[in-house]
Amino acid sequence: MYHGTTYTPPVETDTMLLQVTVGCKHNKCSYCNMYKELPYCAVEMERIAQELQYSRSMYSKAERIFLVDGDPLSLPTDRLLEIWALTHHYFPECKTLSTYGSVRSLAEKSDEDLSLLEAAGFNDFYIGIESGSEDIIKNVNKGITVIQAREQLNRLNSAGIDHISLIMLGIGGKDKGVNNARMTAELINSTSPKMIWASTLGVFEGTQLHDDVEKGLFNQASELEVLEEEKELIRNINLQNVPFYGTHITNTIPVSGLVTRDSNRMLETIDMGIDYLGEKSLQRTFDRASL
Repeated sequence: MYHGTTYTPPVETDTMLLQVTVGCKHNKCSYCNMYKELPYCAVEMERIAQELQYSRSMYSKAERIFLVDGDPLSLPTDRLLEIWALTHHYFPECKTLSTYGSVRSLAEKSDEDLSLLEAAGFNDFYIGIESGSEDIIKNVNKGITVIQAREQLNRLNSAGIDHISLIMLGIGGKDKGVNNARMTAELINSTSPKMIWASTLGVFEGTQLHDDVEKGLFNQASELEVLEEEKELIRNINLQNVPFYGTHITNTIPVSGLVTRDSNRMLETIDMGIDYLGEKSLQRTFDRASL
C-alpha cells in the first residue's frame, strides 16, 4: 500500500511504519534524488485507516509508530492530530509517533501546535540539518538558514519534543570539511539533540549536485578529507552522553558511541581505519549507491 520507496532511520528498523504523505514537500535539495519523480501529496485518511486496520491484524502491539514519507510534519497540525487519534483507535498502546521533519515545516507550526503535538505523543523528530555553515546550506538549496535551524530546534526543546540531528559529512566539498565540522558542532551544541546521525555525501545522477560536479562547479572531498571532517566534528561536540552514530551505509569507517564519553575511542577507531585502508586509497572519492 506504499507509494514509492520507503526511507526510515536505521534505529527505526523494527518500528511499525505508517505512510501519511507521499514524497517531500520541499524536494529541492541539490544532492537528493529520493523523491525526484514522486509528486508530493497527503495520503487520504480513508487509506490511512485501511492501513492501520491491516496493520492491526499483523502486529500484536505497536507502542511506537514511524510516519513516512519525507516530511510528514508538513501536514497541518489538525491533520496530524487526526492521524494520532486514528492511530490510537487501532493501537491504544501506542505511546510515540516519530517521523522525519524539516526546519521549514517546524517554522510553520505555532508554539501551541507544538504543545498539542507533544501532548498527543509526537516525539523523536528526525531533522536534516546537514551542516552548520550558512554558505553550504544555501549552496545545497535546503531552503533555510542556520539561524532558522537553531531557532526551530530550540522551539522543539521548549515544547518537550526530542529531535535527532541528521548531518552530512563532505557536503561542503573539497577543502571545506574541517571548518564545516566546527560550525556544525557549534549548531549541535546550541540545540542539544537527543541523538546525532552522520552520513556522507553521495553524488547521484539526476540531481543538481551531479550536474554541478560534471560542470566543475563542485569539487568533491576525498575520503580522507571526509574522515578528518568527522574527527573534527567529534572533537568539537561538547554535549554529554548523547549517542553519535556514524554508521550509515555511506560512511567509509563506521563509528558509534556517546559524546563526549566515547569521543576518544571513536577518534581512535577512525585513525585505525585510515591506517588499515591507507591514505593513498583514501585520496579519492568513493562511489555511493544511495542516500
